[in-house]
Amino acid sequence: MSTGNAVVARNVRFLREQRGLSLAELARQAGLAKQTLSNLEQGTGNPTVDTLFAIAAALGVPVTRLVAEREQVMTVQRADEVVWERHGGYESRSLDHVYGSGVIENYVVRIAQDPDGVVKPSEPHPVGTLEHLYVISGRVRVGPVGEAVELSAGDFVRYPGDRPHVYESLDGESLVHIVVSVPRVQPGTGGVSVARANGSLRR
Repeated sequence: MSTGNAVVARNVRFLREQRGLSLAELARQAGLAKQTLSNLEQGTGNPTVDTLFAIAAALGVPVTRLVAEREQVMTVQRADEVVWERHGGYESRSLDHVYGSGVIENYVVRIAQDPDGVVKPSEPHPVGTLEHLYVISGRVRVGPVGEAVELSAGDFVRYPGDRPHVYESLDGESLVHIVVSVPRVQPGTGGVSVARANGSLRR
C-alpha cells in the first residue's frame, strides 16, 4: 500500500463511517461499483481523479479532504510571531479554520493554579475532535498528555481533543478561550455524545 493510497483509504473510511453510510450506499451515491470503493478503502485501488471527485461530492467535502492527512497535529501560534491584517478601521488576526459540519462549542475558562501541583487529565472527546485554545491572560500548560505546551497571553494552540489532555495554570488564575469542534456524528457510527456537563467542559 503506497503512502498516498493509505491516506485516501483512511480519509474515505473515516468520512463514510462518520456519516453512517455503508460501502454500498456511498458507492451508489458516487456512481461507483461497490468493489471499487472497497478496494480504495483497503488501499489496494488506484483511484482516478474523476473517482476522487465523485466520492468527495457524495461525501459533501472538498477533494483535498480525501488526499491530505487529517489535521490531528498540534499547531502553536506565538503572540509575537503573528501578523495582524488591517481592514479599514480595524485589524484582525486569524487564529484557525474549522472545516465541515458538526458541533462547535465556545468557552471562556478560568483555570486556577493547583496548590498541590496535581493536574487531572480531561477525558477524550469523540474521535476527530479538535480544541482551539487562545490565552487571554496568565500562563498555562495545555494539550495532550505527554505533549502539552506552555503558553502565555496572546498565544494560540490547536491540538487533538480525542486524547486525554490537560489544562494547567502556571501563574495564579489564567483565563483562556476554547473552541471545541466535534465532527458531525450520524446514527450508526458508534459515536458518543460531546464530553460536557452542565454547559461546561468536562475536566
